[in-house]
Amino acid sequence: MALLILATSGCKDYLDVVPDGLATIDHAFTNRHEAEKFLHKCYSYTFSRAHAGGVAVANIMFTGGDEMWTYRETYDLDSPWKIALGEQNVSRPYVNFWDGDKHGSNFWQAIRECNIFLENIKDERKVLDLLPEDRKRWIGEVEFLKAYFHFCLLRMYGPIPIMDKAIPIGESPETMRVKRMPVDEVVNYISNLLDEAATKLPDGIVNVTTEAGRISRTTVLTLKTKLWVMAASPLFNGNQDYNNFKNKDGQLLFNANYDQSKWEKAVEAGKLAIEAAEAGNHKLYYFSDFGYKLSDSTTYQMNTRGAVTEKWNSELIWGLTNHSETVIGDIQNANLAGQIDSRITTPVDYTSYLSVTMRMAELFYTDNGVPINEDLDYDYAGRFEVKAATVADRFNIVPGYRTAKLNFNRENRFYGSIAFDGAKWFMANAPGATDEQTALYVRGKNGQPSGKLRDMYYNVTGYWAKKLVNWRFQQIGIGTQKYSTEKYPRPEMRLADLYLLYAEACNETDKREEAIRYLDMIRTRAGLKGVVESWTNHSRNPGKPNTKEGLRAIIMQERGIELAFEGHRIWDLRRWKTAETLQNQPVRGWNYLGSTEIDYYRVRTLHNMTFNAPRDYFWPIRESNLQTNPNLVQNPGW
Repeated sequence: MALLILATSGCKDYLDVVPDGLATIDHAFTNRHEAEKFLHKCYSYTFSRAHAGGVAVANIMFTGGDEMWTYRETYDLDSPWKIALGEQNVSRPYVNFWDGDKHGSNFWQAIRECNIFLENIKDERKVLDLLPEDRKRWIGEVEFLKAYFHFCLLRMYGPIPIMDKAIPIGESPETMRVKRMPVDEVVNYISNLLDEAATKLPDGIVNVTTEAGRISRTTVLTLKTKLWVMAASPLFNGNQDYNNFKNKDGQLLFNANYDQSKWEKAVEAGKLAIEAAEAGNHKLYYFSDFGYKLSDSTTYQMNTRGAVTEKWNSELIWGLTNHSETVIGDIQNANLAGQIDSRITTPVDYTSYLSVTMRMAELFYTDNGVPINEDLDYDYAGRFEVKAATVADRFNIVPGYRTAKLNFNRENRFYGSIAFDGAKWFMANAPGATDEQTALYVRGKNGQPSGKLRDMYYNVTGYWAKKLVNWRFQQIGIGTQKYSTEKYPRPEMRLADLYLLYAEACNETDKREEAIRYLDMIRTRAGLKGVVESWTNHSRNPGKPNTKEGLRAIIMQERGIELAFEGHRIWDLRRWKTAETLQNQPVRGWNYLGSTEIDYYRVRTLHNMTFNAPRDYFWPIRESNLQTNPNLVQNPGW
């Protein structure tokens, strides 16, 4: 088998049987119907799928970094959290996408299936009822998927083997003992494969009914942009930490010399991706009121929420549809504050067990569009004090409710992304169909409806990820414990991410005006003034956007805000090499055990995170793989 030396379990049985129990590979390509089953199988592997029965906290994008936290009772189940707790290991690594273990899929198996598909579908003597245009498109889709799986492995493990062909059964053991390839070779291989795929695909999806979730040319070029931005970033570009990282034959796996041309390639890829997105009718999402009477503030917040949870909206470049109803429902349950509707009197299980860290709450801007520690008008030193909301705050906080100053005078993306004790939470079932009179709000202290009511399913920081809960998600019947789940495709790629990647590459190539132009598009959608205007008028550092270093910091914070809780931050902090700073700090929240204002509004340390650099920038390869294949070398530090 091609990858027995890489995947030590589960590979042989699967590869002897093609999808849906068909007996042979040849039978899978006898007609279009059977071949399409194999195509769907190639699509079925994605990085951000939740595992362990659809439990959201078993997903690396939620609990693997510093964005979210959970309660201790879930410790044994939720191994991605063990990475955040500093308990990764080499004997049986958590979130293992090399072997398909501990909440990870086997991406080497996925690549092998892509290779089998391509080798057969390119043979025009097979699948004779397949139209030429469909054959071409299917080839482009699976070329993309093969590149995507290589990209995800590169992002996790650094230098990896390149598996361009499925090694035939019966090959010698030495043939199967592949070795890791230098990072630059892997990047170029993925980039070239994406170029091949891009020529075979339409710019966008025309018919959502029949094509939802399929790959487009925009998807391909967006991944190429992500690839080159990652390759140009400090982790992969001129990183001296790995200047002695070699194969056993002495081959260097990292180029320790900085290469500015990688940023130029990122700019070129980003420009082409944006052009394809425009041709494919992709636009930043703006909420339509659907007959509701909403303030401008709430409408801006719904822009933030809808860009993630509104089905097949114009911003979505690649939406993942291989979530079951259980998975996407659990993601929403996990982030929903319990009993936000005052008409509901019975506690609901499975809610509130994912908690947003205080670091993320502090990351969002003030309503002046600058960081809270830079705003001339913001009481940063007094942010942990408590005050009462007024009528002017009524669209964000219940008037008269006393909550932390940290929750006042923040930008709309803060209120659209995060809820807190006293926060309004607009939903489709809001009484009166208005955000001003709605009775939906959070009461989060210990013993209150959204607070700690039991030994399981409670929030431990005082902040909820409102952004991940569809506004049509609601309880069925007052006093029941059932929810109506509005399923949505999880956005693996959306236009705001592409704009921010392009802005980052433009800044690194001294195209600051172009970078700011795309930043301002995103800020306008959030109801903020432009970068230059905001910093000039409100920041203690008004010249920050005028330098590469200053604008770089702004772009990093914009990514953290705009893409919060979507699975990007864990990789951004690694490629920027800032994880060693930010993930060596305490995880903080309010004192969720407090039932009074005085007790609740005390900052509590939940855990002192540790990030061992450079070791923790890459996942370890399971030790048994190194024993089976002596050509493989372990990542440094493991």
